[in-house]
Amino acid sequence: MNDHGIAHGFTSVDTQPRPAEWVQVLDRLSAEPFYAAYKQRLQDFLRAEPDGLFLEVGAGTGDAAVALRSGRGARVVAVDSSSTMIAQVRDRGLPQAAVADGHRLPFAAGVFDGAWADRVLQHVVEPARVLDELLRVVRPGGRIALADPDYDTQVLDIDDQELARRVLRFRADVALRNGTLAHRHAGLLAARGIYDITVEARTLVVRDPSAADNVMGLRTWAHTAAARGCLGPVDADRYVAQFDDAVHAGRFTYAVTFFLTAGTLPLSTNR
Repeated sequence: MNDHGIAHGFTSVDTQPRPAEWVQVLDRLSAEPFYAAYKQRLQDFLRAEPDGLFLEVGAGTGDAAVALRSGRGARVVAVDSSSTMIAQVRDRGLPQAAVADGHRLPFAAGVFDGAWADRVLQHVVEPARVLDELLRVVRPGGRIALADPDYDTQVLDIDDQELARRVLRFRADVALRNGTLAHRHAGLLAARGIYDITVEARTLVVRDPSAADNVMGLRTWAHTAAARGCLGPVDADRYVAQFDDAVHAGRFTYAVTFFLTAGTLPLSTNR
């Protein structure tokens, strides 16, 4: 629940009416150049050496984990809370995959050379606890890398900017548990004694309305907000009409900034 007593929207792929459709969503995201580029950069942050052992938490379909293994020669373990996704990971050639909760990772302390979580902390109930678990299972001197969009950075060009802000606030504050946490990742790492912290910001700019609808569902956000009691149905209809007007006028623009954050665990275990 949020501060207004409204339950957050997304919980788990396996609880959705058609979980297999989320596989298609993630595949479409992976095919987008923006996503492919930042995912590659996130893996650069891990500084993976051949035969090093790395963990991806919230691995989704496993494409990134497979890419790290094939591109860097690293050994990779993938976990996800969804059995649907872990089945995909194994089907795509990574047998070291398991259903696991990021709040309670089933690994001993210090067994991995690095770990990463991509678009995970925005969804979890206790992001600090998941981060602590990531750090627990990485050896001293190992690497940690995080990526999330920060929905406090959203902009959308429709005529009624106040209405746009209301819908975007729904996305930031209700549709996601921790939709505005990403710019604080570096601070969370620093507070835990992580050093050599790097932060990069990459802004996703969407001009193609079909991409926005197929991948992000932007056009549906207002009606989702109305169904959750966060927006009136008249305003939801008006949002869609203005969304379509912006598309037809060729001025449609939506943007949100992703933060990529990484650091090194201290050689001392006293964090």
